[in-house]
Amino acid sequence: MAPRPGVPRDIPLRLESLVKGGANAGHTIYNAEGKKFALHLVPSGILNEETLCVIGNGAVVHLPGLFEEMDGLESNGVSCKGRLLVSDRAHLLFDFHQVVDGLREAELATSFIGTTKRGIGPCYSSKVIRNGLRVGDLRHMDTFRQKLDILLRDAASQFKGFNYNADMLREEVESYKRFAEWLEPFIADTVHFINESFLQNKKILVEGGQATMLDIDFGTYPFVTSSSPSAGGICTGLGIAPRCVGDLIGVVKAYTTRVGSGPFPTEILGKGGDLLRAAGMEFGTTTALNLTKLDVLSELPEIKVGVSYKQLGGKRVESFPADLQVLEQIQVDYEVLPGWQSDISSIRKLFYAATCSVRAEPVINQQLVDVGIVCIFKDLRPENPTYRCEFGYGQVGLDLKANCNLHNCIRLETRDWSQFSS
Repeated sequence: MAPRPGVPRDIPLRLESLVKGGANAGHTIYNAEGKKFALHLVPSGILNEETLCVIGNGAVVHLPGLFEEMDGLESNGVSCKGRLLVSDRAHLLFDFHQVVDGLREAELATSFIGTTKRGIGPCYSSKVIRNGLRVGDLRHMDTFRQKLDILLRDAASQFKGFNYNADMLREEVESYKRFAEWLEPFIADTVHFINESFLQNKKILVEGGQATMLDIDFGTYPFVTSSSPSAGGICTGLGIAPRCVGDLIGVVKAYTTRVGSGPFPTEILGKGGDLLRAAGMEFGTTTALNLTKLDVLSELPEIKVGVSYKQLGGKRVESFPADLQVLEQIQVDYEVLPGWQSDISSIRKLFYAATCSVRAEPVINQQLVDVGIVCIFKDLRPENPTYRCEFGYGQVGLDLKANCNLHNCIRLETRDWSQFSS
C-alpha cells in the first residue's frame, strides 16, 4: 500500500483512532510544557508527532467544528497536515442537525434527555434511516445538492420550528464546496488503511469517549448517547475483526459523574457534590482499569463507596437494571472508608502512600469490578504532574473492612505509556 502524502513509510508509525460519536465528548489534555488543549473530534494522539490519527467510519463529523479545532492546534504549533485521516464512510453532521437536536429537546419538555445539543442524535438518525450524507459524498458535488435537499426536507417535515427554504440549501451547498476542498487531503479509506496497518504490525491505540452507562444498548436508556462507546463499538467503528482487538483498558474516575438527565443512584448532592465538582473541574469541555483523579477526594473526611444495589423491599439487585423505574427507586449499600485529608498530589509512587487511607480504595475497586487496576492517575493540571503506576494482580481476597496494606496484595511497578502521549 502506498504511504499517505506527507507520511514517510520509514517512520515508527503509531495510530490513534476515534471510533464513535462526535463533538459531544471533550478531552482536556496538558502537554509536557503545561499547555492546555481541549479536543473533541481530533484524537488526543495528535500531540505526539510520531502518531498518525484516524477519525473512523463510526464517527459523525461536524466540519466547521473540526476545522476550528484543527486551526486551534495549528496556532499552538501542532499541525494536522499529513497526520490526520478522516474516514470517507464517516457521516457528516450539519448545522441543521444541531438545530433539530434543540427542537426535539424542547418538545420533550419535562422529559428531556439532557442532550448536549451538538446534533449527534439527529445525525445518527439520518444515518439509520439511510438519507444521511457521508464524507465521501464531498467528492461528488454534482449529486451533493440533491441529497442534501432530501435530508433538509425530511427534517422540515418532522419539526414545525425548522424553517427550510431554497436560500438555506444554496448557502449550505456553497459552504460545503469550500469544505470539500479543505478536507480532501485528509479523506481516506480508513478501513483499508487500518487493516493494512495491522498486517504491518503497527502500534494502534483506539480512543474512547463518554461511558458504558451512555451506551445506546447498555446505558440508562433513553438517557444515553446514540452510538456504542463501549468496547464493542471498536470493530464496527473502525471496520476491523474482533481478533484484531488486543488489550482493553477501561478508564474510571475515583468518583462517578454524568452529564445530562437520567437516574444516578449514588449522586452526591449539597456541599459534598459541590466540592467534587470544583476540585475535579467537573464542568465539562463538552479489561483493566485506569483509576483517575484520586487526589480530588483528598478533602473529604470519609469516602463512601457504593458496593451494591437493593430494591425498596430489601431484595438485592444483582446487575445494573435496564428498567428505569427500578433504577429510580433503588437503594445503595455503601462501604465507608476514612478519608486521608492530606495532599497526595506530589506522591510519585503509591508504595509510599501505604500509611494513609488511600491504600484501601484501589483494593476495593479491584475486588468489586473483578479486574485489576493498571494505572492510577492524579489530577490533570500541570501543577499536579501525572505519574503512572502499573499493578500486577491475581486473586484479591481481602476483608474490605480491614486496615489492609496495599503492597501486601499488589505488586507495584512502573510502565511507560509515553509512546501514546506527548
